[in-house]
Amino acid sequence: MTPWWFAASVVFVIGAALGSFLNVVIYRLPRGESLVRPRSRCPHCGAAIAPRDNIPILSYILLRGRCRACRKPISPRYPLVEATSAALLTALWLREGPTIHFVAAALFVLMLVPIFFVDLEHRIVPNAISYPGTLLGLLLAVPQGRVLDALLTAAGAGAFFLLIALISRGGMGGGDIKLAAMMGAFLGWPAIAFALLVAFTTGAVAGVYLIAYGRRSRKDPIPFGPSLAAGAIIAWFAAAPVIAWYVG
Repeated sequence: MTPWWFAASVVFVIGAALGSFLNVVIYRLPRGESLVRPRSRCPHCGAAIAPRDNIPILSYILLRGRCRACRKPISPRYPLVEATSAALLTALWLREGPTIHFVAAALFVLMLVPIFFVDLEHRIVPNAISYPGTLLGLLLAVPQGRVLDALLTAAGAGAFFLLIALISRGGMGGGDIKLAAMMGAFLGWPAIAFALLVAFTTGAVAGVYLIAYGRRSRKDPIPFGPSLAAGAIIAWFAAAPVIAWYVG
């Protein structure tokens, strides 16, 4: 029988490798570039990144965060995304084991990570992720036996955010509406309620912080996608025990 730590280590390595690909998605998708070609290059000098310099997390440490060719700094976002993806997938594996729930959670998280960073930098939630993500969440609900729950929660979450957008007259973006529907398809009820509570709380705290320290004014839009993505991930791990504690 395979030791649990060995399986978890394999999942960590796979998660880091997938995180490396997510970095490509985060950089190229908002720019309308191909995710396949050309091979990874330094954004400063355009030099192709050699395979030895493309090892997730480790290469950044060995290169001391600088391009081998031009010595310009590499964004710390790259190892952060790789380490985050690896840690999240490992935690999900330890929690869910080799089940359909792990497959659903892993795919969900691997879509939320690029959404978090793309919206943080470009203030957009890519339709190329949210549309297929919602469909994927509904399809994965079939083997989990929660099709009706996924459909109703996706529709309800999307409608709730659409209502907010209409009342606030554009205060909520269309990308957030689609992301909420995707979250509903994967999380279901009542986990979606917990996720939105966390998202609105963290969004409010982040907004107050940015305004208090002069990084945003009251009139500047603040991306809400990162708060939604964080709320969804936290909900996958914590919604069930917290709700059970609250009801009890």
